[in-house]
Amino acid sequence: MRIVVGISGGVDSSVAAYLLKEQGHDVIGFFMVNWQEKDGSCTAEEDYEDVKRVCNKIGIPYFSVNYSKEYYDRVFKHFLEEYEKGRTPNPDVLCNREVKFGPFLEQAKKLGADMIATGHYAKKIEKNGLYYLAKADDLNKDQSYFLNQLNQEQLKSVLFPLENIDKPTVRKIAHKLDLVNADKKDSTGICFIGERNFKNFLMNYLPAKKGKILSLNGEIVGEHDGLMYYTLGQRRGLNIGGKKGGNGERWFVVKKDLKNNILYVSQGEDSLLFSNYLLASEMNWIPAIPKEKEFDCFAKFRYRQSDQKVHVIVLDDRNIKVIFENKQRAITPGQYVVLYDTNGICYGGGVIDKSFDINGNQIS
Repeated sequence: MRIVVGISGGVDSSVAAYLLKEQGHDVIGFFMVNWQEKDGSCTAEEDYEDVKRVCNKIGIPYFSVNYSKEYYDRVFKHFLEEYEKGRTPNPDVLCNREVKFGPFLEQAKKLGADMIATGHYAKKIEKNGLYYLAKADDLNKDQSYFLNQLNQEQLKSVLFPLENIDKPTVRKIAHKLDLVNADKKDSTGICFIGERNFKNFLMNYLPAKKGKILSLNGEIVGEHDGLMYYTLGQRRGLNIGGKKGGNGERWFVVKKDLKNNILYVSQGEDSLLFSNYLLASEMNWIPAIPKEKEFDCFAKFRYRQSDQKVHVIVLDDRNIKVIFENKQRAITPGQYVVLYDTNGICYGGGVIDKSFDINGNQIS
């Protein structure tokens, strides 16, 4: 088979490409440039040098493909729109759906590829002509959360060579091959921000509007730099820690009033951040919407979170209500709720819109 691998310069995609070549496939490496800036804040040039060394080492051809326009139009514009609404988006999920499994897949097919492959830690299962997404064997590195928006055609066309391999084994293989990136640090955060200060970066694209920081009893305790820079539950960067009259405990964000440009904070007890259920939209079902209108399963509301027991009510094909068995802290609009069964099979995911307490009062 001819397989085009999305190779990033990191150790995971490098080993994925090597494993496919060892299996006898015709492997081609694609390095995707999704963001470009004159100051080179995104480490694309350095990463591409690693790609060259790795591909030459394992003996596969490679190309650099530029999807910066597609990324800007399909991912970054949405990212800015969400922040303007006071939400906290997850561009990595959109990048997978709109770029890595969009233009990348299309271009690979033009090269005659039978499949594409990535270095994601995730698993694909085929059953009766349908394709399911599942957690990788290495649960510490599982990235199925970020793939919750993939459709059937995208899943049909992809291979995950690392689905049964843990991270230590990946690094061991890379060392055995003497790959330049064997000990390379895992990438974190969003590429187009890199090591820069997030607030400073966002200021270049969205006008900052300062406003009041109020305690829940209406007392002015500080000034914020713009509501878009803060998220529910945030404790750092508020610059009000030394306020007199407080109880000495740390302040944290409990609410954002977009209409009046007010940031509300509280101290100590964070019970105000806990909710009992949420509403989500833009639900992507894998492989299809379930026949049951209500069912129990597990959910994640952020990537680094253990599975939480929930009860799901399907409102329609794109909207769901998710009721938590245990209250959840700082459910954040704009992030994704991703559903799983007891075996780690992913039902899909949707965008969190609002969360509520048991009495129906909106929390976020």
